[in-house]
Amino acid sequence: MAESVIDKGDTAWVMVCACFVFLMCPALGFFYAGLARAKNALSLMYLCLISVGVVSIQWYLIGYSLTFSATGGPFIGDSSLFLFRNVGAAPLLPSHTIPSSAFFCFQAMFACITPALAFGSAAERMSLGPAIIFIFVWTTLVYDVVTCWTWGPNGWLALMGVMDFAGGITVHCSSGLAAVAYAMVLGKRRDYDENVNTPHNVSFVFLGLALMWFGWFAFNAGSAFAANARSVNSLVCTHLAGCVGGVVWVLMDYRHARKWSIIGLCTGAVAGLATVTPGSGFVSPSSALAFGFFGSSICNIALNYKHKYRFDDALDVFAVHYIGGLVGLVLTGVFAQQSVIALGYPEGTPVENMQKGGWLDGNWMQVPIQLLGIVAVSAWSFVITYIILLVINMIPKMKLRLDDEAELMGTDWAEMGERAYAYLPFEEQQTPTRQSRSSDDTNENNNDQSNDTSSSIIKHDPYIQHHENIKKHNPFKGIKKLMMTNDRTVIKGVPDLIEEPVMLDYHQQKDLGAIRMHEIVEPTGGDLYQKTQAKLRDERQAEEDVIEVIGHSMLRTSTTATSSCTNVSSTQQTTTKSSSSSSSSSSTAASPSPAEAPIEMKQKSKV
Repeated sequence: MAESVIDKGDTAWVMVCACFVFLMCPALGFFYAGLARAKNALSLMYLCLISVGVVSIQWYLIGYSLTFSATGGPFIGDSSLFLFRNVGAAPLLPSHTIPSSAFFCFQAMFACITPALAFGSAAERMSLGPAIIFIFVWTTLVYDVVTCWTWGPNGWLALMGVMDFAGGITVHCSSGLAAVAYAMVLGKRRDYDENVNTPHNVSFVFLGLALMWFGWFAFNAGSAFAANARSVNSLVCTHLAGCVGGVVWVLMDYRHARKWSIIGLCTGAVAGLATVTPGSGFVSPSSALAFGFFGSSICNIALNYKHKYRFDDALDVFAVHYIGGLVGLVLTGVFAQQSVIALGYPEGTPVENMQKGGWLDGNWMQVPIQLLGIVAVSAWSFVITYIILLVINMIPKMKLRLDDEAELMGTDWAEMGERAYAYLPFEEQQTPTRQSRSSDDTNENNNDQSNDTSSSIIKHDPYIQHHENIKKHNPFKGIKKLMMTNDRTVIKGVPDLIEEPVMLDYHQQKDLGAIRMHEIVEPTGGDLYQKTQAKLRDERQAEEDVIEVIGHSMLRTSTTATSSCTNVSSTQQTTTKSSSSSSSSSSTAASPSPAEAPIEMKQKSKV
């Protein structure tokens, strides 16, 4: 009986959509990495991919059962599907035409990307080790619970009639408030007031948006769980809302800055896509235009007031995803139509058996129901996330925030020992704590001339040796190394990613390929931070001072050499005169002139 209701076309469509939604996770990594500074780019890619690994394991162990078990309660599921038990070829629900295993894979991709979205607010200052624990616990206590409420067979929001076709509540609202809690627990970045939020790689932002837009078609259209007319309607609405959102955002930015911004285009498209996500399977394509317009414009206004927030949302997760999802849920209660919902039902289904529409169909209670769902999910996500973070932060060696040195260095090198751009060398040294740093700085200033050729030597002092001895007997050493919470090593000389011009002689062989080890020099850029004009002037002045000192040194060397040549010449003349008085006139004629003396000295020096 179970095999008779399985549709091969629907199954193939859901499987392909699951693969496309997975692509959104590395795409989000590119998007976030491009928006951040270069020294933190690799860590954001890491977080988006580690989320896939951790959540997939959790989903297999307990997550799928806690969310979608048919015998679960209205608030949380049971253990009937733990460890993939009772999951196979049979459909999960009577209305499905796909195997429960295909449904498992598709929903797992939704669970993977949700915590990855939340990490955008904590970028550039969060420790990567505790993120593994956070992903597992947060997915269990927040995402699984909220999704059970909204999409579970017996969820209380689902029974109440909340409309969320593809994740406005479960994905965008839950991750948006989790991002706020994460940012509040960590605090603001140390250089937040300097407003150094310039994206380091706009090409990554463009690439990430392109791949996410591609995956978003499957994200929304695949939520119909069938290759039918409702799925096609969802795809069309998704595309139109994304287009309108991007155009509206660009026009609003141009009105203020008089510049055409590709960052604005990509951000607006994400806002439009996030807004239409909950309503793509409930509204018509004409209504999707309103979703893109209102979603993009309201998110743009919210972003302009981000500095009035009492938290540092580094990559604007709250303003784009949470506000976009909230607006989309409210608009779904207004524009939902039963005629669009009927596209997913078999032909001949009575209207009484179909879900009602929104305000356009005269269902005036739908918007209050949507608002109730928003409030319930937002409160649960924020409070539980805040508690989870506080508890993790109290665990030894699980400090959530990087220290000042690691934050200054960048998450990539401080936490991962890797960097996104490795074509310039780094200078490594052991840096003690704040108490002994002032004395080390004094010693470095006194020994600048003697340390020019030994910049990569590791410096030690008794304070560091004491801590090294403690580390050898530390029982948490293995855990600390696994979680990558090293806060001792500091790397100086972070490159500016600006290649200096290469001066080539026209007679020199132009070898622009391989880089030889003896030709690698120390970086001169200093760091990756945005340099002010005053800092650039100071660097130029320092270079001019060095050139002037070298010039004076060369002048003194030349004067000493000339004096030596003159003394040698005088000695030779005296010796010649004393050896033979008879040949005085000839010796005088043969003695070198002052102009020839340096030449003679050069010849002797060559010998």
